[in-house]
Amino acid sequence: MSTPEITAIRLSGEGEAAPGKDVLFVGAGLGTGVQALWAEAANELADRFQVIGWDLPGHGQSPAHNEPLAMADLANAVADLVKAQHAAGTIPAGAKVYYAGVSINGAVALQLGLDHGDLFDGIAVVCSAAKIGQTEAWQERATFVEAAGTPSMVAGSAEKWFAPGFIEQHAERTTRLLHTLQEADRFSYARLCEALGGFDVRERLGEITVPIVAVHGAEDGVCPPSDGEAIAAGVASGQAHVLENVAHQAPIEKPAETATILKEAFTA
Repeated sequence: MSTPEITAIRLSGEGEAAPGKDVLFVGAGLGTGVQALWAEAANELADRFQVIGWDLPGHGQSPAHNEPLAMADLANAVADLVKAQHAAGTIPAGAKVYYAGVSINGAVALQLGLDHGDLFDGIAVVCSAAKIGQTEAWQERATFVEAAGTPSMVAGSAEKWFAPGFIEQHAERTTRLLHTLQEADRFSYARLCEALGGFDVRERLGEITVPIVAVHGAEDGVCPPSDGEAIAAGVASGQAHVLENVAHQAPIEKPAETATILKEAFTA
């Protein structure tokens, strides 16, 4: 296993530390990009936070990575990124630091709570679970995508990602997110599938002491609200929220509502 290279992407602010603002790091799900997924929500959050995102390996602005990966490797990469932002002065002295991750990045969020909880004042697990899917299915998807390429996943993902009617009502947002999937590196995608196949922290939730907020979509068939309830009940300090008419991509489906939950959960 090896720590992948990832790139910090500022989603709000002008590039320097913002006095008086806390910092929220955000991550996107498998096949998506952080700018495409979080742009609208970041605008809603900008009055309260500097919002800094990162792309998964081989997605968006992050380099491809074709070495075996575990969720702990992704969490280590994020921890290194946060420490680098501290060293660069992007995070103001005394500012609180939070994290919000969607789908596979919700798994990263839980891993951060286990391995690097001291770096964060609060963590949000969005449209995710302590175990997502089955190991065999992830291995099958990895093998398929490595051979067929990520464009082969576009049609199926469009069906799972969005609540009924969203694609018709928000064609630009939908196209933007699905374009990231089409352009993602097939080998990196496969390695991330394998990482998901090996991820299961259901029995370790009680070790997480940093406050956790779980945010789930009522229409999510991948990670239903019951997954969020299990996380909130399992950690030392947890709460769960459900967004109506949302499936698996809450920040793009309901950006204002997602931002409101995060602001209320991450109170100064």
